[in-house]
Amino acid sequence: MAGESHVTTNHAEIRRWMESRGGRPAAVKATAGKDDPGILRVNFPGYGAEASLEEIDWEEFFHKFEESQLAFLYQEQTKSGDTSRFFKFVKRERMH
Repeated sequence: MAGESHVTTNHAEIRRWMESRGGRPAAVKATAGKDDPGILRVNFPGYGAEASLEEIDWEEFFHKFEESQLAFLYQEQTKSGDTSRFFKFVKRERMH
């Protein structure tokens, strides 16, 4: 249904959603530590966030995702039926 949100922890589903919209796994540069990529984000090149984000590989992205016990809240389509880029990382306990 258009405008409906979904929640998943499935890595393949998350990767499919991101890649189908031109997104790449990333983290906020200012939050990175020695062995920690920092706060996870999705980089959509051309949408102005590149300066504050560091692209990371999928393995590092999903390691941090699991370590932080996150879930991926997302929309496939907007209410008007267009492809949606809406997403949010939420704690897994919020899924219940």
